[in-house]
Amino acid sequence: MRIALRVAYFGLLLTAACLIRVPFAEAQDACIDCHKALREERLNRPAFKIKDDYHLARGLGCHNCHGGDNTAFDNKALSHSPAKGFLGKPKRYAIPESCGKCHSDPVYMRKFNPSIRTDQVKEYYTSVHGKRLRGGDQKVAVCISCHDVHAIRAIKDQMAWTYPTNVAETCSRCHGNAEYMKAYKIPTDQFEKYKQSIHYEMLTKRGDLASPTCSSCHGSHGATPPGVDSVANVCSHCHVVTAELFAKSAHGPAFAELGMPACVTCHGNHDVAKPSDAMLTGGEGTPCATCHEANSAPLKKAAQLRTMVEGLSSQIDQAAAILTRAEHAGMEIGAPRFELIAAKESLIKARTETHSLEMKKVKAATDPGLIVAEKSLTSGQDLLTELQFRRKGLVAAMLVIGAVLVGLFLKIREVDRRRGPD
Repeated sequence: MRIALRVAYFGLLLTAACLIRVPFAEAQDACIDCHKALREERLNRPAFKIKDDYHLARGLGCHNCHGGDNTAFDNKALSHSPAKGFLGKPKRYAIPESCGKCHSDPVYMRKFNPSIRTDQVKEYYTSVHGKRLRGGDQKVAVCISCHDVHAIRAIKDQMAWTYPTNVAETCSRCHGNAEYMKAYKIPTDQFEKYKQSIHYEMLTKRGDLASPTCSSCHGSHGATPPGVDSVANVCSHCHVVTAELFAKSAHGPAFAELGMPACVTCHGNHDVAKPSDAMLTGGEGTPCATCHEANSAPLKKAAQLRTMVEGLSSQIDQAAAILTRAEHAGMEIGAPRFELIAAKESLIKARTETHSLEMKKVKAATDPGLIVAEKSLTSGQDLLTELQFRRKGLVAAMLVIGAVLVGLFLKIREVDRRRGPD
C-alpha cells in the first residue's frame, strides 16, 4: 500500500512539473509565439525555422538581434517599441556589424566558447566581399549568406551550410548563378569544375574532411587564409614538401619571371585532377608540352623521370598481385605485405621528388623501393612455389593412402576367401 501511494505521489509531482514547465517553455519568447500565428509566410517562416537555431539553444532570442521586448505578449506596440531598442529587419550593409556586436566581443563570446575567434568581422572587411559592401554593393555575401538566418547551426553540424562537405554548394548559390554574377564578369563554373577534382572526391566520397574546399583556399571570412599573400600560393599549406622542391628547381625562378602561378599552372585550380605519371610524358595535352617543344631536352628528361617512377610502380603492382594470389590460396602473407608498404612510401617520395627535376634525387627514392618490391615479389613467388609443393605432397600422400586402402581391402578379401564360408 505504501509503495502504491509513493508511486502515485511521485506521479502527481511529475505531472505537475510537466504542466508548469510546458507553458513556461512555450512562453520563452513572445516574438516566436506571435509570429507563428501570422498568416503571411514571410513573417511566420522565421518563427518556425528558429527552433533549430544554435543561438536559441543557448538562450538567445529574437530581441538579441532585432531589439524590442520579447516579454510583451499580445502587445505589438510595446514589443516593437523603439524605446525598447526595436530595430526590425537589419539593413544588409549593417549585418556584419550586427553579428559583430556579440562575435567581436571576446569577453562575451568566452562565455560560450573560450577558443572561438572574435576577429571575423574585422577580417571580413579585408575580403573582396567586405570591401565591396563598404563600397555600396548590396549583392555581395554577408554573414547570413553563408551561415543561414534564423536556423544557424554549429559549424560541426552536418546540416550547417558551413560544414566542410556543404561549403562549395553554399558558395555556388551566388558564384554558380550566371545571372546573379553577370555584373562581376567572373566565371560561374567553379563549382562544376570542383566536383570533377580529386579534392571533391576525397572530401565527399572518401570522407576526408581535411580535403580542400572553397574556404580552404580562399579563406572563410578574409580574402585569403592567414599567412598567404596570394590564393595562387595556398597549395603550399598542404603540399609543403612539394612546394619547397618546386621553388628550388629550375621551374621556380622561371615561373616567377613569367608571372605564372606555380601549382595551378600544371594542376589547375578548381578542377584539380588526380596526378598521374602520364603528366611527365610531354605528349599533347600534358602540362610539360605547354611550354616545351617536342623532343626537347626537358621533355626527354621528363620521360626519363617517368620511366624511373613507373618502373617502381610496376614492380610494386606485380608484388602486390602475386601476394594477393598467395593470400587467396590460403598462404600467410602478412610479413611481405607489410614490407611492401615501405616500397609504396618510396614511390610517393619519388613522385614528389619529380618536382625537383633532379634525376639523382628521384633515383635515390626509387632504388630502395625497388629492393623492397623485389624482395616482396620473391616472397610471393616462394609462397606460391611452397603452395605447389604442398599440393604435390598432398596428392602423393593421398595416392599412398589410397594404395594402402586398396591393399588392405584386397588383403581382407583374400583372408575371407581362405577362411571360406562360416
